Amino acid sequence: MKRGVGPWLIAAGVSAAAAFALWMAPSAPPAVGRGSVAPAFELSSLDGDRVALEGFAGRVVLVNFWATWCKPCEEEMPAMERLYRTLRNDGFNLLAVSVDTDVSDVARFRDRLGLSFPILLDPTQVTARRYQTFKFPESLLIGPDGLVIERYIGSKDWDAPAYVKRIRRLLGRTLPSPPA
Repeated sequence: MKRGVGPWLIAAGVSAAAAFALWMAPSAPPAVGRGSVAPAFELSSLDGDRVALEGFAGRVVLVNFWATWCKPCEEEMPAMERLYRTLRNDGFNLLAVSVDTDVSDVARFRDRLGLSFPILLDPTQVTARRYQTFKFPESLLIGPDGLVIERYIGSKDWDAPAYVKRIRRLLGRTLPSPPA
C-alpha cells in the first residue's frame, strides 16, 4: 500500500509547485482587441513627419499593419485607398504601419499603388509587438474614445458597404480630421 501512495504524493507536489509558479509569474499583458485601449505610439512617416496616435484623439482611425512582401497586404491596399478617399473628408483617418526594414521598398510600393494615406515606419516592429500583431495584414479600428472597436486579421475588402456603413456610423460621433 505504501508503494501506491508515493507516486500520488509526488504528482500532487509537482502539481502544487506548478500552480504556485504560474500564480507568482508576471501576467501577460491583456490582448489588444475589442474594448481595450489602443496602445500609444509615435512613428516616423514615409514623408519624414512624426505621427503619434494621440494626435487623433476624438477621431476614428484604422491602423493597418502590413509589409511590402505580403501579397494579401498588397491585395487589400486598393480597397483601403478607396475607403480613405471616400471618407477622409468626413473625419476618417487611416494609418498604414509598415514593418519593412527598407524604406525605399515602402516608397516604391506606395508610388506603384498610388496610395495617399499616411504610411508609418516600424522597421523594428516595436509598435507591431505592442499591438500583438504577428500576422499581416492586421488592422484595428479605433473609436473616438481611443478604444479598439474591432481587430481584423487578414486581407479585407475595405470599401465594401458593410465597412463603409460601420465607419460612417462611428464618424457621426467624432471631431473632424486634423489638417493634412
